[in-house]
Amino acid sequence: MSTIRVRITAEEIEAKRIYELLARDFEDDGNPVTVFESSADGLQWTAEILLFEMTPDEAADLVRDRLGADAFAAPMEAVELDDINWVEKSLEGLAPVVAGRFFVHGSHDRHRRPFHGISMEIEAALAFGTGHHGTTSGCLAELDRLLTRRHYNNMLDLGTGTGVLAIALARTSRQKVLASDIDPVATLTAKANAIQNLAGPFVKCVTAAGVEARVFAEDGPFDLVVANILARPLMQMAKGLGACMARDATLVLSGLRIEDGPRIIFAYGTQGFRLARRGERDGWLTLTFVRGQHKA
Repeated sequence: MSTIRVRITAEEIEAKRIYELLARDFEDDGNPVTVFESSADGLQWTAEILLFEMTPDEAADLVRDRLGADAFAAPMEAVELDDINWVEKSLEGLAPVVAGRFFVHGSHDRHRRPFHGISMEIEAALAFGTGHHGTTSGCLAELDRLLTRRHYNNMLDLGTGTGVLAIALARTSRQKVLASDIDPVATLTAKANAIQNLAGPFVKCVTAAGVEARVFAEDGPFDLVVANILARPLMQMAKGLGACMARDATLVLSGLRIEDGPRIIFAYGTQGFRLARRGERDGWLTLTFVRGQHKA
């Protein structure tokens, strides 16, 4: 599969504005978008997007078409990247992740597993969630804290990726967990990882977009939900997610940039959730909400 990297370089304010436009138009389609400082003096920033199954010229034309006049004021570069498993490449040499009682590692680090706690072996795959990203490790740490304070009976990992969060929930609680993802590759990966990590009997993996599929009504209501996705789809799903949760429930949301916090808090506040805890890790935000009488 061809991977095209399109970069637009400008001053900080302009680059961040272009980034917001790219994120609005492309992230829901599964195209990674980022923005970063690209000069030593901090004056130049770059907005970047990855596009697939097209030529560099087609990618550049698509970005220009989506951005309109906003694309012509800054230099644009579109190049085809080498055919590399970028997830696997990015994990080379990374140490295991420790988050509360959870120890997430690759097969090459099996010998480093501690005697206590819960070890999970998650290999690089074409799905998100190896534990190394700040959103995933932040969720793991928060789930560890929550599961020491309350017993949960029916849980949902929405946007499961590799299944690491569902496995953590199942291994800790020994209760059923529904793990869903819009990507069938992720669903298969999560199922295989659940079996590999002795959580297969407890984790049910389904491919579904959003929370409107019948399985969410049939398996709900959920008393604990974790969703490590992105701000826009989380806002769009606020009403539906609230509808499939119990009256007394805990909700953990991540995949959020720091600036996403206020709009997420407002969106879920309209569904009866109140913010109980806020955590930041590596520039990413994890928010814990509660509904009902209990505390988180």
